[in-house]
Amino acid sequence: MTRVILCGCLGAMGRMITSLAADDAAVEIVAGVDIRADRDVKYPIFDTIGDCDIEADAVIDFSRPELLADILNYCEERQIAAVLCTTGYDEDQVADIEDAAKRVPILRSANMSLGINVLMQLLQKATKVFGSEGFDIEIVEKHHNQKVDAPSGTALALADAVNEAAGDAYHYVYDRSDKREKRDAKEIGISAVRGGTIVGDHDVIFAGSDEVITFSHRAYSKAVFGKGALSAAKFMKGKEPGRYDMSDVIEAQTA
Repeated sequence: MTRVILCGCLGAMGRMITSLAADDAAVEIVAGVDIRADRDVKYPIFDTIGDCDIEADAVIDFSRPELLADILNYCEERQIAAVLCTTGYDEDQVADIEDAAKRVPILRSANMSLGINVLMQLLQKATKVFGSEGFDIEIVEKHHNQKVDAPSGTALALADAVNEAAGDAYHYVYDRSDKREKRDAKEIGISAVRGGTIVGDHDVIFAGSDEVITFSHRAYSKAVFGKGALSAAKFMKGKEPGRYDMSDVIEAQTA
């Protein structure tokens, strides 16, 4: 049994994870952290993680970037794993995560979906074939109309996976409206669509002469991210200090 402290437990993702954990015999939410008042869950909730005195194996964080320092300090003091699902960290916070990983196990991923992370691995293999053959690469992402950042962190992570496989040979282009020129062969175009209640759609297009190959991922609910977070927490229990990501979880599941 993996015991989890859930930061941001009363938000949309927190409630989703709480529901999923209730049907998973291998994991238990033993405490939550949230400042919201409608505390209608069965486990104890604390205003700050520093107030939490419940024993646990891992912290899952779906809260806000400004809470990172408190979470890292708590995990170091308790010597438990951190699964960081929050996005929007600045460069200093990313450096803090890398530093803390020297003393405590930390998993951080731009997207907790197992499908997206398998897709990243497939894209790296595809890039080594299609990139060398001169295929153009475009990424189109779609999200709901309440999403404030564009492009999505997942779209950037997909682009980074492609670029890593190509030895960082590509640069990213986010808007062509002010350009009157042919497409550069070494660019990855990244386009963002916002509308309705789209949970998350990502298409990676390899366009060559007379053929097009498209890799697609569709998230139909936020449950895919919650399932990934729980899988990550179970994987991280008892791990040695270090930086982990969802590729490590996938490797363990397919070993």
